[in-house]
This record gives sequence, structure tokens and C-alpha cells, in this order.
Amino acid sequence: MKKKKILFISQEITPYLEENELGHFGRYLPQGIQEKGKEIRTFMPKFGCINERRNQLHEVIRLSGMNLIIDENDHPLIIKVASIQAARMQVYFIDSEDFFQRKAIFHNKENGKFFEDNDERAIFFARGVLETVKKLGWVPDIIHCHGWMTSLVPLYIKTSYRKEPIFENSKVIYSLYDNEFKPNLNEKFAKKAMMDGITDEDVADYNSTSFVGLNKAAMNAADAVIKASKNIHDELESYFNEVNKPKLGYQSPEEYVDAYSNFYDEILESVEVLQD
Repeated sequence: MKKKKILFISQEITPYLEENELGHFGRYLPQGIQEKGKEIRTFMPKFGCINERRNQLHEVIRLSGMNLIIDENDHPLIIKVASIQAARMQVYFIDSEDFFQRKAIFHNKENGKFFEDNDERAIFFARGVLETVKKLGWVPDIIHCHGWMTSLVPLYIKTSYRKEPIFENSKVIYSLYDNEFKPNLNEKFAKKAMMDGITDEDVADYNSTSFVGLNKAAMNAADAVIKASKNIHDELESYFNEVNKPKLGYQSPEEYVDAYSNFYDEILESVEVLQD
């Protein structure tokens, strides 16, 4: 039987950034799923505070070199890779001289302000991952998104990338975390995120650029939703409870790998039933 393929798109992964809940999931969930016999690929942004020499990152020349156009500006895409030896796991990094060279993640270290271009950084990251997976020719059965920075992925898979052979049968899962940001992203976020195959109606949910708004939009576009953090924003908790699609509640650290793996299987089995 062919191994099922799971694509993990994570905003943060330990040990490349300081450990937090999201980074912990990004590191240990793919390893656990791989050990259960599934094939994995893992992506994260190459934030400038990641030490390339210490973590032995190197550029993948054959995957780099594309240009992504955001708000009528060209941005060259650079792909790097590193290995977590203990997990026998590779991590692909989306890099850009325009977006990911600064020595900080989302806030200016000098004045503490939220970067004004975090909206374009999120767009670049989402599109960069999907374009790279296309170039790899690797067909994911499930795409699991972690962190608000991945919130556009469900939309793109359902619109611009819907007819791509690589993604036409992929199911997207979006995980909710307790990692709120303030202030809102740029109010033109939805307009900048537009691509061929996307209508104003498609991006309407993304006109709300608050943390809550982005997570709601991603839940609406995803095929399934997971509550990853025990405590999430009250408004998202209510919305999650009302969502009428496959969903998985909070799982303890001891149980989440088994629970997530079973959840993937349930979603894939339901797809296979529909296709038969």
C-alpha cells in the first residue's frame, strides 16, 4: 500500500527558533507522523534570526530562482534546507532578501513595533511553499497548516491551485493556536493576496485582518480544523465549536501524535469513499 503523504507548513519550528508551543508541534508532530509510516515534508520561513551556520542550512539551487509577484513587485524566492538528524527529518526554508533577512520574527527589536509588511511576508511564505512543492513534484494527501502565517494556504488550495495535478486531491487541515498578534495586518491584505483564479468573493473573509479574522477565514477555507492549544481566543473557541466540518479538539502532549494520525486517516478514508 502506498504511503500517505503529509505536508506540514509551520510558522515556527524548534530548534531553529526559541521553543514555544507552535514550534514544538512543528518539530515533534512530523517526526511522530513519519514514525507511524507516513511520508512527510516540512516547511517554515527562514527568519533572519536563524543561525544558518550552526543549523547547517544550505541553498537548494534547483528549487530557488523563481520570482513571486506581490502587489506588482517582484520578489526572488530562495529555498534552503537543513536536517534534524535525531528525527531523520529535513526542513525546507522559504527565504527572501526582501522579507526574511532582518534579525527578528514579527516585531522590530528596536521599537517593538509589528512589521508593516507582515501581510506580504505571509503571502510570500504561503505561495513560496506551494510553488516549491510543485517544483518537487511531491503530491501531498494532506496539507497541515500551523500558525496564522499559513492562513492563506487553504484559500490558495481551493482556488488558484485547485486544478494543479499536485494539489487537486489534497485536503487541508488548519490548526488553531494561542499566539495572538496585534495590531492588524495591512488592510489591503486580501487585495494583495489575489492571484489568477481568485475572485473578490473568494477573499472576502480575509478583509478582516485581525488575528481572529485571519483564523476564521482559514477555518472557513480548510477541509478540517484542529484546536491545537488548550486555551484559544474566546471568539475562536466559539467559532470552532460551531464549525460544521471534520474537527479535532485539544489533545494532550502524550496523545496528540496518535490522535492526529488517526484524524488524518479518517479524513483520507472519507475521501476514498467519495472517490469509489
